Formats: sequence, C-alpha cells, structure tokens
Amino acid sequence: MTTQFSKKQTILLLLTIFAVAINMRPAITSIGPMLDTIRDDLALTNAQVSLLTALPVFCMGLFASLAPVLNRKIGLTWSMLLMLIIIGGMTVLRGFYSTFAALLVSAILIGIGIAVIGPLLSAMIKQFFPDRATSVIGVYTFGMGAGATLGAGLTAVFFKWTGSYPFALGIWALLVLLGIFFCAISLRGNVRLKQRETPAASSAARISPWKQKKAWLFLVFFGLQASSFFCVITWVVPIATDSGMSLVAASGVLSLMTGIQIVLNLIFPIVYERIPKRKLWLLFFLTMGLISIGLLSTGNWTLMWISAIFMSLPLAGLFPITLLFPLDATETAEDTNAWTAMMQTGGYIMAGFVPLIIALVYDVTGNHAYTLWIFAALFICMIVLTFLVGEREQRVG
Repeated sequence: MTTQFSKKQTILLLLTIFAVAINMRPAITSIGPMLDTIRDDLALTNAQVSLLTALPVFCMGLFASLAPVLNRKIGLTWSMLLMLIIIGGMTVLRGFYSTFAALLVSAILIGIGIAVIGPLLSAMIKQFFPDRATSVIGVYTFGMGAGATLGAGLTAVFFKWTGSYPFALGIWALLVLLGIFFCAISLRGNVRLKQRETPAASSAARISPWKQKKAWLFLVFFGLQASSFFCVITWVVPIATDSGMSLVAASGVLSLMTGIQIVLNLIFPIVYERIPKRKLWLLFFLTMGLISIGLLSTGNWTLMWISAIFMSLPLAGLFPITLLFPLDATETAEDTNAWTAMMQTGGYIMAGFVPLIIALVYDVTGNHAYTLWIFAALFICMIVLTFLVGEREQRVG
C-alpha cells in the first residue's frame, strides 16, 4: 500500500471502497428473480419488464462521463455521497410505489448514480493505492460481487416471506447507509482526485481516450463482458423456471453462481499480480462460460446447478481484468478517470441493448434456446477480441 496513510486510514479507505461498491448491483440484480412476478402483476410484456434492467445499464453508459465533471465541480467526497443518496432514495421509492412508471424512474436514476460512482472508485484506487491497484481492485469487485449476490439470492426469499415484491426490491436501500457512513468518516473534507499540474505528463496521456485505438478496444471488450453479466443475471432465473424449477430453486442456481463469484472476485486480482498473463486468463474464463452455456441448454436440473459453477468463473474474472485496462494504460488518477469513464460510457450503452434484444426475441419466439445462442455469441466475440487486446499494456508515455 502507499505509505502516505496510517494503517487505520488504509483500512478505512478499503472499507469505504467495499461499502460503496456493494451498492452498485443489488438494485439491478434484485429485478431478475422478480421479473416474471412484476410482469404478471403489472400486465407487462417481457420487453417492457426487461427495461427495468436495461435502463440502468444504458444510464451507466450515458452518464459515466459525468464522473470527471463532478470531481472537478464538487470533489470526490460530495460526488460519492450525492450518488449514494440517489441510489438509496430510488430504492426506497420501489418499496412504496409499485407502478411501472415509478420503477422506470427509479431504474434511470439508479443507473446514473452507479454510472458516476464506477469511474470515481477506479480513479480513487489509482490515486490512493498506485502501487497495489491490482489487489485493491479485488476489494472493489468483491464489494460488487457481494451486492450482486445478495440482490440475486435474497430477493426471492424476502418475497416468499412477505408476499410483497415492492418490499423485496426496496429493502436494499439499507446497504446505502453503510456506504454513506464510511464515505463520511474516511473521505473527510472536500477530497478531489488529483489533476495534472505540470506538462511533465506524457503527451500521449493528454490525448483524449476517444482518439486512441486501444481505448476503443477496451470499450468494446468491456461492453461485451458487461452484456454477458447482465444477460446472465437477468435471464438465468427465467431460463431455469422455464425448465420446471421453482422460483426459489432457480434463484438458488443464481445465488450459487454469484456466491462463488464473491470469493473469486477477491482472489483473482491477487492471482493476476502473480501471474499477469492477461490473454491466458481471458481465454480460460471465456471457455468456461461457453461450457456453462452448453450445460444450461440441456434443461437438466443437475447440469444447470453445475453450470452455475462454470459461469461463476467468467462472472468473477472478466470484470476485474477490464477494470485494469485503464489503470495499466494511464499514469494519473485523472487520466484513469477519463479512460474508465469512456470505457464504461460506450460499454454500458452496448450492455443495455442486449438484455432488451433477448426480451424482444423471447416475446416473439417464446423459446429460451435463442437466449442461450445470444449468450454464446457474446463469449465468442470476446474470444476474438482477446487476441486484439493482447497481453498487459505498457503504460502510455
């Protein structure tokens, strides 16, 4: 870790990263188990109800570029707190208003909150932990994995206990209090990410990432992996229930998948430091994903449980590698913020389309075989792109 912090300050910062990151997925992953319930209660089509997961992802792309702007205007501390309050407020709204309009509004604003927090967390890691960024990314992805697992696994349980899907969706606002608490005690004052102060930084770093080929490769790869994540999280439960599983059992398959992912989210970034073979890791994860899709396609319940184990590997491994792309290619926290914002802007816009396409196809065909073919296409495209991205990038400059 960096030597500018005491041990207590370092622990507080790590806890803050975890506490903020844990709020970046429950509002999205909690929708998947309730997809059919919401659709039937509000008399919606599959395409309409899938907007509740597609819109946050669109917004995570469209508004990611707000992160550098807000950092300059109001600083890191207030930006984090404001976005957490938005996420918490909109999650509470879901608990009291179960109309389609209220769910759509909450989906949009939650997406904006997540959009801003993502690049800020990456840049914060770059600034506060420049020598151990790869390991600290593990804390970030561990928090996101924990949030995703809780939302995916416990929402159906809360619904079974209470019979109220608004309550099952709104309960996740409690996690926001954790994020606000740690932000308030560890990011005291108007903390800002460092700006470039002298012309000593490389000329390449001053070039907008939108004008650099590698940044575009990162964007497309990030979009494909984000698409695969949100498609799996959204549609695995409906695929399992279509095979005859109960809602709780199908949610259990998703919980197993994301539960293993939590542990691996913490382990993989540490392993990446010791074995920094990016292409090897990417090909391994993508192959495991294709095997998982093959097992899901059988409709056999035992094999579907086994598929969850295989799919947990790409879910856990791909995201932290893509987060490392901008950290490897930049020198300052400001540049990391800009590259990450670009990558997530385009990537999440891509990722917003694919679950919606799946919903439209399913509305027309009523057959999840096409859903699985779309899953497979995403993984195959990432395999091709792996050879273009290549091994770990040398720093710009």
